[in-house]
Parts: sequence; C-alpha cells; structure tokens
Amino acid sequence: MDTVEIRVEEGILRGEKKRECLIFKGVPYAEPPVNENRFRAPVAKKHWDGVKDALQFPPMCPQMDMSKDPFWGKEFYGDPKYPLPKQSEDCLYLNIWAPARPGRYPVAFWIHGGAFDHGFGSEMEFDGEQFAASGVIFVAVQYRVGVFGFYADEALRKENPNRSTGNYGIMDQIAALQWVYRNIRSFGGDESRITVMGQSAGAISVQTLLASPLSSGLIHSAIMHSAAGIDTDLIHTRTMKQALQTGSDIRVLSKIKTVADMRRLPAQKLVEILPALYEKKEGLTFGPVVDDHILCENISDAVKEGRCADVPMMIGVTGNDLSVEDGAWRKSMIFEGVTKLAEARNQHSSKPVYVYAFTRKLPGDDRGAFHSSDLWYVFGTLSRCWRKMERRDYSISYTMIRNWTDFIKNDDPGKEWRAYTDEEKFVRQYI
Repeated sequence: MDTVEIRVEEGILRGEKKRECLIFKGVPYAEPPVNENRFRAPVAKKHWDGVKDALQFPPMCPQMDMSKDPFWGKEFYGDPKYPLPKQSEDCLYLNIWAPARPGRYPVAFWIHGGAFDHGFGSEMEFDGEQFAASGVIFVAVQYRVGVFGFYADEALRKENPNRSTGNYGIMDQIAALQWVYRNIRSFGGDESRITVMGQSAGAISVQTLLASPLSSGLIHSAIMHSAAGIDTDLIHTRTMKQALQTGSDIRVLSKIKTVADMRRLPAQKLVEILPALYEKKEGLTFGPVVDDHILCENISDAVKEGRCADVPMMIGVTGNDLSVEDGAWRKSMIFEGVTKLAEARNQHSSKPVYVYAFTRKLPGDDRGAFHSSDLWYVFGTLSRCWRKMERRDYSISYTMIRNWTDFIKNDDPGKEWRAYTDEEKFVRQYI
C-alpha cells in the first residue's frame, strides 16, 4: 500500500494513495461521545502526538441490524465482500477521498440517510473515488443516530446553556462541517466551495443545515436526494414537545429515570428498546428538533419566508420513492414537496434550483426505481450491486456522475439540464 501523510489542526494523518486518489478513512472530528459526553454537544478533538493512521473505516453508531431486513439487507447490507463495521459510540469520523494532484478543489460533504436511526459513512453503495477522479473532494460524515443522536430530556435542557436537547446528531454534522471548513485545504480543498449533499434523512439534514444559523457562511451549494421538500407530512421537524414525549417513552421502555442513569446504560440496551418504541410512533421517530438554537423554526417555514441559506440547489426523487406506483411519481407527495420547495425558493432567490427524477427500473426483481437506488449510479458503484446491470445502467451512471460533479464545480449540472423556474418547470429525468 502506498501511503501519504498530511497535517491537520490536531496532528498528522496517514492515508492511502490509490491510483490518482488520496483516501483517508476514519478521520476524527470530535472526541468520542461516550460516558459523560453521551447526550452532549460534540467535543473538539484533542491534539495527538505522532502519526495517526487513517487507513480503516471507522465503527458505526450503535443501531438495529439492517442486514436482516429481507429487502434492504440483500440490497445494501448483506454482501460479505463489504462487511458491516463494528458498532460503537466512538463513531464521530469522516472518510475523505481527494484528487492526488495538488490543486484547490471544490468539496462534496455527504450525509447518509437511514431515517435518523441507522446508516453509516462507508456503506457499500458510497464511494468517493469517482468524484475525486472528476476533480471533487468527497467527504462522508458519520453522526450519532437513534437514541444517541436525538434523545431529548428536560434535565438535559437545564444542563445546557443554550437550553437545547434532542439535536446531538445535527450538532455532529455541524461540527464536522466546521472541521472540514477549517482543515480541507490540507487535502487540497477550497473551503469556500463546500456542497452539502445528502439522501433521505441526509437530505432532511441538508435542509436543516441550510436553515440553521450555526452553519451560516459554511455552505456554497446543496444537493438533496429523495428530499421531502416542504409542506408535506414527510418533512420531519419535531417540536420540542414531541421530542420530549419521545424521550419520556424511551425512559419508560428502558426503565430509567435520571440522565445520569441514561448515560450509564449500556449502548445495546438503548438499541434493544427501539422495536417497542416504534410501535408507539407513526412516521419518523427521530429527527431535527426546533430548539431555538440549532433550528429556530420549522424547515418549511424557513424556506417559504426566505430564511435559509441562499445557495444553488439540486433536488430530486426516485420514481418509486416510498413505494410510489410506477409512473405516478409526478403526483406523489414527495415530488410535490420537492416542487413546492423549488417554487418557494424562486420567490426569494435568484440562485438556480435544478430538479430531477431518477426513474430507471433496476434489473432484477421488480422493485422499479426504489428508494436509494439512485445512489449506485451517482457514486459509480454499480458493480457492487447483486443485480446484473446493463450497458444502459452504466451509461446513466456516467451521466449522473458528470452532472453531479459539474454542479459541485460550476453551480450548473450541464447544458442539457435547465433550472426549474416559474416559466419552465423543467425536470431532468434519468430513465
């Protein structure tokens, strides 16, 4: 293995040089959120002596085992060639792919999906090598999920000078974004050109960061895959009352009364209560909270009133997102939310919004263009999928990689893709 060393704020990192790409796996951006740091804002990483290896993907936040799901397990989590990482609360890390040639490259900051209760930054469908080959630095962030990232408790509000609770996963994302802003030059990046990019819960996270005062000035542009948009039942901004009620349900199920005891409870116990917790809830159980610190209002209201970052956007859906019937995606709730977001943004901004629909029916079982299926194409990882992909699939993937990286580099995905405006409601389709 050819290795390379670079210096960041906290010390020296050793990564891998692979062809024309530099890869740094498991780059810490905060101290482990364990023991007394559980249910607290992320703590800045301390300086280390010597050289820290960044050669292995990090552990993922404790969560339910998705490899046992009959569909998603086979699709994304069950391939023995890409084993799941171990689980640990020590999970606040970045994976970074950068062009090997010196330069000042734009940055894609990727936030994984997973309903805010599962997922990690090295899933088999994610890979930044194609982005790096196209002149874009790709950063995949890990953040706390489930109870660890979104537990709310009145006692936690009292110990926090900002009176915030329930947004620890979002705080992680912001801390990671700030770390990237301060350190990405060491990897050849341009901190003034960071595109925040996410899918599903990751796309909701992008919408949250665009609306949060704490990420102001850090974001140049945004890409949202399978985003809920605005004004739908799918967009998930919890009120503090809702978050505290979920926190109460968690304490009842775990038979714990105090924050001190919640911090001492083994992580696996907090995972084991999730099935019973989900029986009590409809829709997403976890997600961003309006806490008057990280988020001051509902995301939909922030967009409609022009109180979110004024940046170029790319936003879209898959044809069968959330089990939408074939051909019905234009009338689906999720696509309606996307177009409402685009129209609201156009009322307050001259920055372009580009809308897409991925409607390619994947070969294999008849699941159509299912939720998350576009990720194989955007990251150029079709060969990792169990499905027998066709020449058409590789052609679509090539085009999507070019469109995505062109947008990140130029704020424009290409001449064949026009912005969504009041005059022309243009939707780029990948069929």
